[in-house]
Amino acid sequence: MTPDAKAAVLAEALPYIRRFFGKVVVVKYGGNAMAPDESAALDLFAQDVVLMCSVGMRPVVVHGGGPQIGALMESLGKVPEFRNGLRVTDAETLDIVRMVLVGKINREIVAAINVHAPLGVGLSGEDAGLITASPRDPELGFVGKVDSIDGSIIERLLNEDLIPVIATIGLDPADGQAYNINADTAAGAIAEALGAEKLVYLTDIEGLRRDVSDPASLISTADADEVDGLVAAGAVGAGMIPKVESCVHAVRHGVGRAHILDGRLPHALLLEIFTREGVGTMVTK
Repeated sequence: MTPDAKAAVLAEALPYIRRFFGKVVVVKYGGNAMAPDESAALDLFAQDVVLMCSVGMRPVVVHGGGPQIGALMESLGKVPEFRNGLRVTDAETLDIVRMVLVGKINREIVAAINVHAPLGVGLSGEDAGLITASPRDPELGFVGKVDSIDGSIIERLLNEDLIPVIATIGLDPADGQAYNINADTAAGAIAEALGAEKLVYLTDIEGLRRDVSDPASLISTADADEVDGLVAAGAVGAGMIPKVESCVHAVRHGVGRAHILDGRLPHALLLEIFTREGVGTMVTK
């Protein structure tokens, strides 16, 4: 890239940097976004998040880890079971989920961020009453629904210019029981509780399409009603429905914009937030 081209890129980013200075951006980083080269993808993601923080934005990372949980279960001889896209979670599976999300992926994301700047702080939804949960469906076992979000611990970290990294395990305060929480749903609930400017889902597809089988039909911008219509028409795959529903709910409950991006694309976050065209789908109210 020539010096002139580099300068043009920086100039294009400037109004967005000004606009989003001091704003909270909740980024849901899914396990699927790490493929095919997990370490390289994670490093690029960490660079993006640190840069966002460095220009005055307030990023909050919420992560899942479905593929990694499934891989560990299979290595332990346990067959994953799903119902309506949700993992059936017995006591043994819950232990595996906590090991992967809290003990492995959370630490890896924090470490990747701290390579670039000592800003990452790992949390679980169990910490400081962050995610209060209760059973979602008896048939799913220890799968929880979000009852409430207490964002005070996140706000305290953001006020110290730190980057919270949250594993989505919830807790029932009445009996101390932990629950596996769908990370897409948790990210949306956290964004709403913080009054975030943006909620961004990094996944393994480039966004929503009018025709699921046609990449050229990518939708750059859609309002919540239009997205509802796409779901009703069957234009949204089953695995994407929790993300899409969370996007729609979030923008109808105080979040400025929601985005769905292909997290495997290098610097997808920066391209979506700091350029006019963007690279995924933006959902508005």
